[in-house]
Amino acid sequence: MSAVTGIFKPPRAQTRAPGSRPVRDRLALAAALAAPFLVCLALVPLRTSLTHTNAALVLVVVVVAVAALGSRTAGVVAALSAAAWFDFFLTRPYETFDITASADVETAVLLLAVGVLVAQLAARARRLEVVTVTDAAHLARVQRTADLAKTANSADVVVDHVRGELTGLLGLRACRFEYGSLLGRPPRLEPDGGVTVGRRAWDPDADGWPEGEIELRAYGNGHYLGRFMLTPGLGPVPPLQARLVAVTLADQTGAALDTAGPARR
Repeated sequence: MSAVTGIFKPPRAQTRAPGSRPVRDRLALAAALAAPFLVCLALVPLRTSLTHTNAALVLVVVVVAVAALGSRTAGVVAALSAAAWFDFFLTRPYETFDITASADVETAVLLLAVGVLVAQLAARARRLEVVTVTDAAHLARVQRTADLAKTANSADVVVDHVRGELTGLLGLRACRFEYGSLLGRPPRLEPDGGVTVGRRAWDPDADGWPEGEIELRAYGNGHYLGRFMLTPGLGPVPPLQARLVAVTLADQTGAALDTAGPARR
């Protein structure tokens, strides 16, 4: 299979249209601004008895929580907010952004640095969790298709199954399979997950899908046996990882066709 080795590459980041930030990230940004302020305000009655180190540790926990729930940006904003309100509410002179004690300056700087660091780590952990779940889902698609190819009485069963898998995987509006000869020169999804239009390379991550149907060819034992015709949906272009899985599914279809032969329609 030409693309199996690419299944586990991390997906490229998808470009979002302006204003399309997920609700979760917007809420996390709001929490990044508000949570450190509210925690520092709650610590005001204890500021004469609570050490600045302990107060800073409480704020680091807040930063970690915000970063874990939101994005890296939310975590960094929470770190900046925590350092600012720590200075304002918990260091002398109170309720100003001045710090007179050098130890308090060091604590505020460390709070900011540690907050930014843990925000980066929490965001990275969240991304890795998403990639792991995505990899598991993709692997399950490939495994289901391989199991079906072993047990199906007709390769057409595999074709119909892969049509459904491709529709969900790539967010397609429609997907059909053409047996036999090639007609026309539609855009093509290539084995490396890229797209070509005619003889020109097309960058789907930057430019979106090209217009019209896109072909994904199925080969068996090196011979062309048919192609899936993909009609993209209105959503974003799936990442490289998903496109490589699509190529793998087409390869599995080609192998099934080569072994069993299609009941041509």
